Amino acid sequence: MSADYLTVLGGIGMFLVGMKIMTAALRDAAGSNLRDILTRFTTTPLRGVMTGTLSTAVIQSSSATTVMTVGFVGAGLLTMPQALGVIYGANIGTTATGWLVSLLGFKLKLGSVAMAGLLFAGLADLLGRGAVARAGRMVSGLCLLLIGLDLMQVGMAGASDLVTPQMLPGNTFLGLVLLVGLGAGLTIVMQSSSAAMALALVMVQGGALPLEQALAIVIGMNVGTTFTAILASVGGSRPMRQTALANLFFNVATSVVAFAALLSGAAWLPVLEQATEAVTTVLIFHMGFNIVGTAMFLPITQQFAAMVARLVPDHPAAPLIDLDRALLQDPGLSLVAGEAATATISQRLNAALAAALRDPPDYRPLSGLQSAQEALQELSEFLADIRLSEGREDQERAYAALLHQTDHLMRLMARSGQKGRAATLSEDPMLRRPAQAMGLALAQLAEGRAEEEKTVARLGRLYDLIERRTKRHRRALLLGEHAGIYSLSDVFSHTDALRWMQRCLHHAERIAYYGGVARGALAAAKDPAAAENSDAP
Repeated sequence: MSADYLTVLGGIGMFLVGMKIMTAALRDAAGSNLRDILTRFTTTPLRGVMTGTLSTAVIQSSSATTVMTVGFVGAGLLTMPQALGVIYGANIGTTATGWLVSLLGFKLKLGSVAMAGLLFAGLADLLGRGAVARAGRMVSGLCLLLIGLDLMQVGMAGASDLVTPQMLPGNTFLGLVLLVGLGAGLTIVMQSSSAAMALALVMVQGGALPLEQALAIVIGMNVGTTFTAILASVGGSRPMRQTALANLFFNVATSVVAFAALLSGAAWLPVLEQATEAVTTVLIFHMGFNIVGTAMFLPITQQFAAMVARLVPDHPAAPLIDLDRALLQDPGLSLVAGEAATATISQRLNAALAAALRDPPDYRPLSGLQSAQEALQELSEFLADIRLSEGREDQERAYAALLHQTDHLMRLMARSGQKGRAATLSEDPMLRRPAQAMGLALAQLAEGRAEEEKTVARLGRLYDLIERRTKRHRRALLLGEHAGIYSLSDVFSHTDALRWMQRCLHHAERIAYYGGVARGALAAAKDPAAAENSDAP
């Protein structure tokens, strides 16, 4: 008997195709829920780990989870510390594929059953619609994966006679390092750590690959899987590059720990191999060092993120406003400065929200509002120190309007941090157009392309429209959930997005309204003859 390498190559190719089809089908089935899960359930690194683990186990691809995470960071839906938890979890979740291969391919030997199942799954994909077609596509991918694994096993049946331990680098330090490099290279070439893992398991089961060499190759696969995320970050924003670099550092550090454990394997490796079997030992080792790596990095996530941020630093941005404290000696000048600063902050905030509500949406400006938040804090402290002249009603009116405006700016700034709400609006057929109309009105305010009074009136009409639709839309969602059209999480996310848009509209309209009041009052202070025009409409 000799190994049929053409059969092995065909099996690898079929495994890769099956993995891609199954992963794509699972990702399509998850749909926007996966994005919502990744963006809503990552508020702490620990929750990010659990979310990343479950998401990767569901879609059967750590690369897909990591690339999506890097993309969400670039889109402003996730911060880098949030993304790190997902990345930790993705490394744990990817070990589920190895256990799936071992159970279905090695223990249950479902390769022959998959041949028959492929027909029915293919028919479901071709003839079915919606969930049926997705289920058929997912099962088709699983069947191809199992058939490819079966082909690899058949092709490698005689490999133990041709591939001997003497042909591979030995168990020396240098030999194991070379094998780590081999594992990384295999993963980069195949663009799938799951396929590389399946090939390694087949060779271990057939006796062609000694256990220690197999473990070294598995360590290398952990490093090689970062290549896809690095490619996805090329040409992307700085946060995307930071996240991809953090993913590389984490995997390299975890692999160093695993390599150290392998070098000291003389004490524990024979015991584990006798208690289980070679294939199970590889899977336990793979899962174990990823869990250990996560446990090491989880408590220091914030410090790790700060270190990566220093390595790929942001260029220091100029302050959004510059309020001279010397102006506080003159109440009139300080009010003029406060009004200009308020207008600058509101323009930045309106522009960021408008970008998130347009088609296609861009969430990056919402993630770049740190300077606006700092400016708002500076403005509130500046306004608190203003001392008005006695008997000047125009100054009192302008000051009150600026305080109202600042209060609504703070509330709208807090709402702007809920980027997932804007993303949900873009998917709701009933709310997409009002959301885009709101975005257009905010863009006109930010760019000064329309008369302020008309835009204020337009925002008010949009608010009334949304308020009228609220009860009807909520009822439609509840009925849809009862009929099985929407999940309960869909109902909650869409009603939350509806309330978010209502509140944002209210705050945006009030900011623009009080801006007009403040400007009118300040104009009256300069020209008493204009006092009759300074009253709010």
